[in-house]
Amino acid sequence: MNEQTDVLIVGGGHAGAHLAIALRQKGFAGSIAVAGEEDCLPYDRPPLSKAYLVGAMQIDRLLLRDSGYWDEQRVRFELGCRVRSLDPAGRRAELDDGRTIRFGWCVLATGGRARTLRCPGSGLPGIHHLRTVADVDAIRAGLRGGGRVGLVGAGYVGLEVAAAAREMGHEVVVVEAQPRVLQRVTSPLLSDFFERQHRRRGVDLRLDERIAGFSGADRVSAIRLASGGEIPVDIAIVGIGIDAETALAEQAGIACDGGVLVDGYCRTSAEGILAIGDCARHPNPHAGGLWRLESVQHAMDSAATAADTILGAPAEYRALPTFWSDQYDIRLQSAGLNRDADDMVVRGDPENGPFTALYLRGDRVIAVDAINSPRDFMGARTLILKGVAVDRTKLADPAIPVKMAA
Repeated sequence: MNEQTDVLIVGGGHAGAHLAIALRQKGFAGSIAVAGEEDCLPYDRPPLSKAYLVGAMQIDRLLLRDSGYWDEQRVRFELGCRVRSLDPAGRRAELDDGRTIRFGWCVLATGGRARTLRCPGSGLPGIHHLRTVADVDAIRAGLRGGGRVGLVGAGYVGLEVAAAAREMGHEVVVVEAQPRVLQRVTSPLLSDFFERQHRRRGVDLRLDERIAGFSGADRVSAIRLASGGEIPVDIAIVGIGIDAETALAEQAGIACDGGVLVDGYCRTSAEGILAIGDCARHPNPHAGGLWRLESVQHAMDSAATAADTILGAPAEYRALPTFWSDQYDIRLQSAGLNRDADDMVVRGDPENGPFTALYLRGDRVIAVDAINSPRDFMGARTLILKGVAVDRTKLADPAIPVKMAA
């Protein structure tokens, strides 16, 4: 059976949902269809590792929009549906149930898949990843009996789950291959702060330690360390990042390299095919070169750019990379990328917080990490976007608003 739509969005996550929203808000009157592999409408993912995990939020509160909104906006969802092949030249997609959808535009919002460990015992029951509502439901079921939680990876997800599990009263051990927590995403100052906060709350952090495998008979019972010995656990959660979901694009002959390659307008190498969100690798004016960003803000910003391209009014993507993480009563807000920084200015109390770390290249702020300091964060974003020279003395003085340091 052949069907027709003006815009086919492949992926029902943040990026795909916000593209549909942006198209309608910008006046697009054509037909929109969203093919999503999950069985539920698009939902907010950040609470999965926090409020939803601890049971403080249910699925109905996670939904980005309810079914009534999507019906009113004439957005058709194909839920629990996988696009198994894409023909860019013929402008058609084949679904796993045998149907074919012809489209005017196709937007890949396929997101990413959780990285897995390939080691002895990695397939044992009781070992989980955290990417979807179904993943968290399975974790919650495994946590009901109490017990010790073993986490592999001390990135955002690993530490957020560690905080949630401690709040639920579980013993928690985190095993991280890098010498410090959050090493891939922030500075040693922030890593040291978060390490102290977790240790103070009873988290057993094993840093610079690699996994040799997992032990267990019917289900996981221990994490085996490469240095020798085992850590007894009742449940294990692997949070070592995600890889871009590029299989569909690759099958269609679309250029990929660590993500689906796009230009500043979200256009892929195939005419009429765009890519947005976690799966896309794009040129970023604030960082230089090609980047693949994993954040809700990027999903929304790239969706807006794709909407403009579809509407024939292309506006180049120039959004500032923005991230956040909630752990215990701590909110980290970050903007920009600090890899090219040659100096750092700190305001506040880096021992206990609140405080702000501002990263500079020359006399300009290029990135910020703010701990429970929303005003500093917003001021720093303004400075980064303006690209103006700053006075370091003013920048370091908590009595002077950050935005006044220019």
